[in-house]
Amino acid sequence: MTAPKDTTPKSSTALVMRSAGSLYTLRDEVTGEKTEARLRGKIRLKGVRTTNPVAVGDIVEYETGPSGESMITEILPRRNYVIRRSPNLSRESHIIASNLDQAVIVATLFAPQTSMEFIDRFLVTCEAYSVPATIILNKCDLVEGCPEEAARFRDIYNLAGYRVIEVSALTGSGMDKLGQYLEGKTTLFSGNSGVGKSSLIQKFVPGEQVRTAEISGYHHKGRHTTTFARMYELSGGGYIIDTPGIKGFGLLEIEPGELYRYFPEMMNIAPGCKFYNCTHVHEPGCAVVEAVAEGRIADSRYIGYLKILEEDEKYRK
Repeated sequence: MTAPKDTTPKSSTALVMRSAGSLYTLRDEVTGEKTEARLRGKIRLKGVRTTNPVAVGDIVEYETGPSGESMITEILPRRNYVIRRSPNLSRESHIIASNLDQAVIVATLFAPQTSMEFIDRFLVTCEAYSVPATIILNKCDLVEGCPEEAARFRDIYNLAGYRVIEVSALTGSGMDKLGQYLEGKTTLFSGNSGVGKSSLIQKFVPGEQVRTAEISGYHHKGRHTTTFARMYELSGGGYIIDTPGIKGFGLLEIEPGELYRYFPEMMNIAPGCKFYNCTHVHEPGCAVVEAVAEGRIADSRYIGYLKILEEDEKYRK
């Protein structure tokens, strides 16, 4: 007599490597095999206040039924993540990626010029969610004729305690140093469209098809190329998470009175303020304002702090 066929779904744990709308690419934690899966409805409808309940970098449990279709059944706890306020007003937030060892923001001084406020917002979020961050200054071949621009940029963020790695995806300058930094780590790559993020990633995963596009000559802005977040495996160990080009970076879950804590150079100096609840804006005896006047905190970083306070207050209202 033939034994009845076992129709019990097979349950496994996997890493989310790609998000494409409602479809996710998973890599099984035991076998290493990749499979496509969808999110079980009861998870998706739990009232999650994000545009994406599952993010690239998540560890999930999934089941594969007799028909071969896989469904994500549970999202395991995240050790960290990078999040931003969603431009979709019907939701609260968008998780860019999770379970990260580090994050880099790719910036450029020309073609296009990256806003320092955008950089500062990204760095604040990384500080808030315990993700070590580094700045990659790309297209350094374009600033060879005016090195003072790069030096000024580097000094601002070095003074704040951040590493700046200068590279050129075009000439290959600095790429060895960047490769050493990425090896063995799960790294989020983020930045505005057009800064060369995808071109840099392509150098480290030559066998993959990383979409790239040229700058619009009319607007001097990047053409959007990456549609969904995706994780690439590095040959020397580690992963790169490529994300869609981001225009803005709205902050979440950070109260105005806590914002200074995520500017490392301000956090180090703030204990010297006269008042314990100093906002570092108008109070007498403010050690932070004094440090700005003395050049121990860069003017641009302090201006960025004030702008974030002002703009996020408008958002809350």
